[in-house]
Parts: sequence; structure tokens; C-alpha cells
Amino acid sequence: MVAHNLRSAGFAWWEFASRPAGRIGVALLVSGLLTSCASFSSDGGMEVISDLASPALKADVVALRSEDDIAAADARVAALLKRRLNADAAVQVALLNNRDLQAAYNELGIAESTRVRASLPPSPKIDLARMAGGGSVELEARIIGNILSLATLPARADIATDRFHQAQLRAAEATLRTGFEARRAFAEAVAARQLVGFLTQVQSSAEAAVELSKRLGESGAMTKLDQARNKVFHAETMARLAMARQRATASRERLVRVLGLSGHNLVFALPASLPAVPGRAIDAKQIEVEAIRHRADLQIARLEVIALGKRYGLTKVTRVLDLLEVSGTYKRTEDAAGEKTIERGIGAEFEIPLFDFGAASVREAEATYAQAVNRLSAKAVNVASEAREALAQYRAAADVARRYRRDVLPLRKVISEETLLRYNAMQIDVFALLAESRERIAATIAAIEAQRDFWLADTNLKSAVLGGHGGSSVTTTSAAASVSAEPAGH
Repeated sequence: MVAHNLRSAGFAWWEFASRPAGRIGVALLVSGLLTSCASFSSDGGMEVISDLASPALKADVVALRSEDDIAAADARVAALLKRRLNADAAVQVALLNNRDLQAAYNELGIAESTRVRASLPPSPKIDLARMAGGGSVELEARIIGNILSLATLPARADIATDRFHQAQLRAAEATLRTGFEARRAFAEAVAARQLVGFLTQVQSSAEAAVELSKRLGESGAMTKLDQARNKVFHAETMARLAMARQRATASRERLVRVLGLSGHNLVFALPASLPAVPGRAIDAKQIEVEAIRHRADLQIARLEVIALGKRYGLTKVTRVLDLLEVSGTYKRTEDAAGEKTIERGIGAEFEIPLFDFGAASVREAEATYAQAVNRLSAKAVNVASEAREALAQYRAAADVARRYRRDVLPLRKVISEETLLRYNAMQIDVFALLAESRERIAATIAAIEAQRDFWLADTNLKSAVLGGHGGSSVTTTSAAASVSAEPAGH
């Protein structure tokens, strides 16, 4: 009997829905089902990242979301590493193989899940109760929905969409940072390798000079002082070569980390030297405007201001009433004689702001919004300054690199040849010849480093305009300085 009443009374949904109280509850449920069409994007938000990062990096942006994606990326990386690596190939390997970058894309997926969740209406609650005693059975059903949450759903969904756009820009910034770090690491690794090759040639010449001075000393044609000078020059060259090899190993390992390589992929070939400095510099007349327009972190700050502004407005609207729940109630009672009584009604539940009228929440939201505006203004100033600094560094590095290749090295070659002629004619001693050799070595090392510094400055300029900034500033290593610091006199 009771079981029959439970089936017939407790779950008489069609009868419940046909009444005014039932219509309210069903309306809440249907609205939730209709608005739940918010869904995930087909590409997981990657199209925005590709549009921002691919043209700047000249490489494809790929999120690895399946075993097939990983296998395809591994095959492409292996194909790129079979050939001698260049800067563009290094960037592509990093975008395919760097797992920190893929973790940033996973963060994007988390952000999209948060957006979809925030876009859904609050789920209605169903409250069922059954009471029996004294020969009667009482069944009560309620559908409860948060009307305030439903009313503010569009605003909250809009804010969640802005947050998702921020996540997309953060992922794009991480992509740019990884690509630019790969370019920097590539330039440093190739320059270090080139320096090792040059010092290896110098070492061979120094060894030949030591051997010649030894024979001349045995025949009495060279003094012990001149022999000692040749030997110390050789020893110094060996020390510089050892330091250069260590720097080459360290810079190669930095490149390996950025590219995310391990195992058999560690065997890859680098070019013997960096590309020549282009004859024409980048046209950067409106560098500040471009940076303020395109910098990813500045766009993130703008979206933060927009989202907080919307949240500030939402807080002002709901400052007093924070909770408003409406319920449709259906109550059915059956006594021992089998007589049934049906009651229907509407209920509402809300908070009474006896102590908190929302002033604190509004003040907090207002201060948070003002803070974001000030941070955006400060960031705009910093972005413009960083762009100007990067441009000045780029122009200086280009000028220095061109001067070394166009003026310094050709003149050093002439001086070295003339010095050798005078030494062979016994017009100068071996010390003058060694001093000139040190100066030429220092000039060549400085030229290699100036070429490297140009490509680092070129990358830093692009990152200052587009985003992913944060690479170390260009500084000349002390290798050339340590060579040129040798005393030039007796």
C-alpha cells in the first residue's frame, strides 16, 4: 500500500508539472538544460595561439593531445635533426618537443573547462521527503533553483570568456618565449662552436711556433727569452681553448634543454658559423606603437581590466542580495481511509543583510579594478621603454658587427701580414710578432661575439614587440677582453 502510494504520489511528475508550482520547478530545470549548450571549442583554443605565434616564429604551433599527435611530432623532430640544424629548424623542434610548452597548452585546456563550467546555469536541487505515522502517509517533493545565479549567468559567462581569452594569450606568450629562447640558445651554441674552431686553428699555429723556436734555440738562433715567449703564448692559447670548449658544451646543453631533446636525439649537427649580419636593418620607425599594440602580456593586462570591470559591476548589482532561491512544492497526503489531500505552493529563500550590506565587497572590487588599471598603465610605459631599449641595442649590435667584418678584421689581416714580413726581415723581434698575434686573436673573437650579439639583439627586439620577453640582455663575454688585456710591451 505504502509502496503503491510512493509510486503514484511521490513521482507523479506530469501532474506536478501541470500546476503553477510545478511549472516554476520545471522551468528552472528546462532553462538549465537549454543553456547547457555551452561546449568546448573544436581546436581547444589553439587557433588564436597559432595566429599570434606562427608568423612571428616561422614555425607551426601544435598541441599534442593524443598518441598519434605525439608520434607525428616525434617523426617530424627526427627528420629535422637529420639535417644540419638552423635557427628556424631549432624553433620548430622546440615547439614540437618542449614539454614545458605542452604543459602550458594543458593549462589552456583547464581554462576552457573552467569557462564551460562557468557558462552553465546552476543545477536545480530536488528535495524528496516521505513521512508515515498514525495510519497516514505524507509525501513531499520540491524543485529548488537559484534565481539570482540564473539571472546573473550571462554576466558571469562573459567574465569566464574573458578569462579564457587571457589563458589563450598566456599560452601564446609561452609559445613565443619558447621559440625566442630556442633562437637565443641556437645563436649562443653556434657562436661558441665557431670560437672553438678558431682557437683550435690558433693552437695549431702556436704549436708549430713552439716547435720552430725549440729548433732555433738548439742551433743558437733564438734566445731563451724568445723561446719562453713562444711557450707562454702556446700555453695561454691552450687555456683559452679549454675555456671555449667548456662554454661550447654548456651552450649546447642549454640548447638541448630548450629543444627538449634526449636519448638518440642528442646527436645533431650545428653549422660552423652564424649567418652574416644583413646589410639593411629592421625598419622600426613605430616600434613603440607596434609593441603596445601586439605585446601579449599587455593584451593580458587589458583583458584583466575588462574582466575586473565587469566583476565590479556585477558586485554592485548583487551587493545586498547574495542568494535568492525559489522552489515549487508539491505535497500529497493519504490517510488511513484512503482519502487523499494535495497541496501545492511556491517558496523563496534569501539572505537578510542585517550586518553586511555589501559595502566591503564593493570597495574590494573597486580597489581591485583600480589596481588593475594602474598596473596596465605601468605595463604600457614599461613595454614602450623595453621596445626602445631593444631597438637601440639592435642598432648598436648591428653597427658593431658590421664594423668588425668590414673594417677591423681586414685591417688586422693587413697588419698581421706586414708584421710577419718585418719579422722575417729581422726588423722586429718575436715579442712584437706575438703581440700582434694576440691582438688579431682578440679582434677575431670579438667579431664572432659581435655577430652572435647581433642575432641575440634581433631576437630580443622581436620578443620586446610581440611578447615572450625575458631573455638575458646581450653582453660580450670576457674571452676577447682576456686576450686583449695581455701586456703589449717588454
